[in-house]
Amino acid sequence: LVTPVLAGGGADATVRMLAGKLSETFNQRVVVDNRPGASNIIGTDIVAKATPDGYTILWVSSTHAINAGVRKGKLPFDPLTDFAPITLFAKIPFILVVHPSLPVKSVPEMIALARKNPEQLSYSHPGAGNSGHLAGELFNSMAKVKILAVPYKGTAPAGIAVLSGEVQLTFSSIPTVLPHVRAGRLRALGVGNAERVPSLPEFPTISESGLKGYEAYAWGGMLAPAGTPKEIVARLNKETVASIRMKEISDQLLKEGTVPTPSSPEEFGAYIKTEIDKWGAVVRMANIKGE
Repeated sequence: LVTPVLAGGGADATVRMLAGKLSETFNQRVVVDNRPGASNIIGTDIVAKATPDGYTILWVSSTHAINAGVRKGKLPFDPLTDFAPITLFAKIPFILVVHPSLPVKSVPEMIALARKNPEQLSYSHPGAGNSGHLAGELFNSMAKVKILAVPYKGTAPAGIAVLSGEVQLTFSSIPTVLPHVRAGRLRALGVGNAERVPSLPEFPTISESGLKGYEAYAWGGMLAPAGTPKEIVARLNKETVASIRMKEISDQLLKEGTVPTPSSPEEFGAYIKTEIDKWGAVVRMANIKGE
């Protein structure tokens, strides 16, 4: 199970939890192989070129769809035709948080302040083309505001920037900033999910708070190389979905602000295409170039 991110991060922990359950199901060890680098491209390319026999599969994230737009024509694989979808695993909603010194307590107040002070507010993100970057540009576009994007070298520095007040806000995955919200070091204005996160019902969605239709979240799923026999894909889907629905796994995901969303292979394939189209439009609108 190739995961194109560094060992030890949030996604890696989720992958290892899943691999443990699949090892029990298949009665053979499922090895997690971390192959980070080049915005997930290195690990993804390994699976694109792997033998399509079901023994090499990929943990894929929303970066896969974003890369299709940011690096259009420069990828060593086709993000759609070089893979066989297995299942969507979960969605990880973004949450809009601001430094407590900012005089806003809701999304409408945030929009009003940004309109009154164009290009005077800024948000941090972990690098050009990152999903947090695009979440901010989607907000800019839909709210008709201009909040400046400030890139940092990774999630941790981007979080520190808003905690210190160097920037006023950020769009972050919930697990990353939730402890700071609980401690009062950051103020949460809304989540990017279409519906409220079940484990965090106190946080309204950005959509219901005045920016109707806004959705921004990271996601994770599984792909196999194109040409993997349908019966193998079906078996991988069945067992992975069963693992996701296990109470111990779903409860852990929900506790972290992640929403389990298992799907059929066909549904996941259609979803990836929708995500590529959605974020490709944001990339073009904001003229985002890959680093």
